[in-house]
Amino acid sequence: MNYQNQLTPWVIHKLLPNLKQLSVSRFRRRNDAEAYLRVLQRSQPNERFEIIFDAGKDLAQTAKL
Repeated sequence: MNYQNQLTPWVIHKLLPNLKQLSVSRFRRRNDAEAYLRVLQRSQPNERFEIIFDAGKDLAQTAKL
């Protein structure tokens, strides 16, 4: 995980068929991600989106130590 992705851990994913997902945008704060999610859901009501906290491998390994 690069430094830019560590600064923006909140990710909005578009859910696609066959359990695939497409990363739409990244945010520093959950509130910002939730606000953008509401905009996406209004503009694309037939699509499914989720907010995910992307801890990455580096953070998960550090937590074990």
